[in-house]
Amino acid sequence: MKSHSSKIIVTLLILGLIGVSTWYGTRTKPVKVIVKTVSKGVVEKTVTNTRAGTIISCKRARLAPAVGGQISRLLVKEGDKVTAQQLLMEIWNDDLKSKALLAKQEVKASRAKSREACVNYEVANKEAKRLKALGKKNLASVEDIDRAIGNALASKAACEATKASILVSQAQVELAESQLQRTQLTAPFAGIVAEVNGEVGEFATPSPIGVPTLPNIDLLDQNCLYVRAPIDEVDAPELQTGMPARISLDAFGKKTFKGTIRRIAAYVLDLEKQARTVDVEVDFSRIEDIQNMLPGYSADVEVILERKQNTLRIPTEAIQNNNQVLIYNSHSGTLETRTFSKGIANWVFTEVTDGLSEGDKLVTSLDRKGVEAGATVIPEE
Repeated sequence: MKSHSSKIIVTLLILGLIGVSTWYGTRTKPVKVIVKTVSKGVVEKTVTNTRAGTIISCKRARLAPAVGGQISRLLVKEGDKVTAQQLLMEIWNDDLKSKALLAKQEVKASRAKSREACVNYEVANKEAKRLKALGKKNLASVEDIDRAIGNALASKAACEATKASILVSQAQVELAESQLQRTQLTAPFAGIVAEVNGEVGEFATPSPIGVPTLPNIDLLDQNCLYVRAPIDEVDAPELQTGMPARISLDAFGKKTFKGTIRRIAAYVLDLEKQARTVDVEVDFSRIEDIQNMLPGYSADVEVILERKQNTLRIPTEAIQNNNQVLIYNSHSGTLETRTFSKGIANWVFTEVTDGLSEGDKLVTSLDRKGVEAGATVIPEE
């Protein structure tokens, strides 16, 4: 009898151990989650560009000579820094230089002739005055006086004519020099040579009207840069010039730069019918920030529409279904759904106006399998 009872007890113990093992093996394991604490801080309402923007130079000139011809002098190379009005390139113009020199010599000749004519006038005028004085004393005939006055008037006209010829000669000089300048390419502003197309001996041809061609010299100013970026048409009505913005560039990693909206385009771009945008231009707030930047860099802008200090906030990535979060209950080790009311927000933080308290712990790793209300979880370090 005792042996039979012992067998029953052993059997029950074995069955119990099997049951416990089965329960332990099949029970749901806790999910590891990332937990963030609800706290106070800065929250901003922002607008960002829909596609990558571009660093633009405030001044950029794609230069070509006004007349075609053979390049005789190329005075710069790519990367050179130049000053305003510096000569960059020259088309063969020896004939025009000779013409300008001839015009300058003609000015000298005209001035010499003018001096001769005006001296003759002074002599003739004095003679006429002398004869008039003698005529009053009946010491000179009327015919001699009239002849002297006529000579004086003729000499005066000749003097004035030669003075006018000087002006004509000077105009010829200006014309010759303007024709000469059309063969010379000068910098309209101080900047850096970005590109040179052409070599000494090659022919340069100006672009026909309405037909763009490669510039002989591409000049840009690196001391004045701004960002041009497309903003979705839905967000455009909230923008105003003078609003603060943050600028980020792929070339500078996570570093951001302060900026200000300088211009908002007056029309909507419809290059993509389903994604219409408005171009926004943003200036860098500090001139030092652009020292190592290059025009053409891709850039993003984040315009700050509204900013609140020391307000209750949560990470935007923790939000589900627009206004719900998963709260971690440290006593039970499980997750609970909580509905809250939100204020302003951006992609980093969202303002909490009701439904959550400072110190609440919520889950941000919502993409992990098993993260749902009622799940048992373990917060990660």
